[in-house]
Amino acid sequence: MERILDLNIVEVRKLLKKGEISSVDLTRFYLERIKKYDGAIQSYLRTTEEVAMAMAEDADGRIRAGEDGPLLGIPFGIKDIFCAKGMETTCASQILKGFIAPYDATVIQRLKERHFVHLGRVNMDEFAMGSSTENSSFQTTKNPWDLTRIPGGSSGGSAAAVAGGLCAASLGTDTGGSIRQPAGLCGVVGMKPTYGRVSRYGLIAFASSLDQIGPITRNVTDCATVLGAIAGYDPMDSTSIPQPVPDYLALLGRDIKGMKIGVAKEYFVEGIEPDVKKAVADSIALFEKHGAIVVDITLPHTEYAVSTYYIICTAEASSNLARYDGVKYGLRVDGKDIIDMYKKTRMKGFGQEVKRRIILGTYVLSSGYYDAYYGQAGKVRTLIRRDFEEAFTRCDIIVTPVSPTTAFTIGEKAEDPLQMYLSDIFTIPVNLAGLPGMSVPCGFDRAGLPIGLQIIGQPLDEARMLQAAFVLESEKKVKTIPDSFKG
Repeated sequence: MERILDLNIVEVRKLLKKGEISSVDLTRFYLERIKKYDGAIQSYLRTTEEVAMAMAEDADGRIRAGEDGPLLGIPFGIKDIFCAKGMETTCASQILKGFIAPYDATVIQRLKERHFVHLGRVNMDEFAMGSSTENSSFQTTKNPWDLTRIPGGSSGGSAAAVAGGLCAASLGTDTGGSIRQPAGLCGVVGMKPTYGRVSRYGLIAFASSLDQIGPITRNVTDCATVLGAIAGYDPMDSTSIPQPVPDYLALLGRDIKGMKIGVAKEYFVEGIEPDVKKAVADSIALFEKHGAIVVDITLPHTEYAVSTYYIICTAEASSNLARYDGVKYGLRVDGKDIIDMYKKTRMKGFGQEVKRRIILGTYVLSSGYYDAYYGQAGKVRTLIRRDFEEAFTRCDIIVTPVSPTTAFTIGEKAEDPLQMYLSDIFTIPVNLAGLPGMSVPCGFDRAGLPIGLQIIGQPLDEARMLQAAFVLESEKKVKTIPDSFKG
């Protein structure tokens, strides 16, 4: 069964269809790997073994009956931020410990309709606030390539589970880089689709104008497969885009001759590790070798992106997290009156980073400061979006590093929030502009740590990004599971 780790989902589906393996066998294989390896990685908060085996048996019955589908019988690890009916959903926070979701998020419903297998819930930064998965209230996930290092965040559990071969694919969320950054640091593929391409209904919100759901997979083919399954209009989400979903797999394998690739000087600034810079430069040269045309572009307002983001996201977080008050659901700590109960519940239930962002957000929304901070941030956000619009008049896609460095050691930046925030300096502008972006493995540094290339596309042009990513993947052939987690 170990050969399964070298196959994409399309190839595994062919084996399932032929009856050479069963979904039960496949699910048992991943559950056994979780038992064997996850003690070291700590990507899963909890497995749902009984549910998973029942779903696998159901999938096998459907396969025997002649049913087919892109995800039929395929085991996933799911970030613990999506409501899944009857399952505990905590957002890695004490304040939601024991909360059982009463309904399915749209993305979970779409996976269920395609008869996937739900292996369990993977770790994350609390309420998706963080870049290292060190902000989880329950455990710190490790990077499979070096267990002394962080896997990125907030979807660090998802990326580590995929990189460790502990699921076939995973779902993550991306508010300022939380799919792409951990995918890049763990050496796997991660896609943040266009804002509105994937429904956010049933996603526990962090910053509603920035959050987006996407796949984390071991290869580009799997990314295209999963994106095709979860994308599409949903009337339950008022920001959902009513546009048809293209066949993302159809463009894979086509050449990129004549494709214009934008390279912005603002993304190659001081502080980038030399190995990262070289891997990205080599990838750009590879695109040129395949007939792509490299175009110099400028994104002049990039330097304001981080400060703009941390005003907008904290403001929206303070509003969204006001609902956790000890009254409706989740943790409740009794007090002498209702105000005391609110205080004690939120003091005990929220972690340090979440409290920091609530306080910042409440401040920038407060009377007398709204126009100076949140209002101004909205205007700068528009300027950043216009930079991209202008750039895309000259190119088809934009390529940049995902992160300025490879994975740092656990605890290295825990006491310095500003340094931690700068980990997402290259990914944040994409969220502010509502654009699609993805991370593709493009090499390793001299310490053997993965490096990710970011591909940024025009709105709803995920297919072209996947086309370019597939060319890079086919040429580079970067391994995505460490040898220590094989066998």
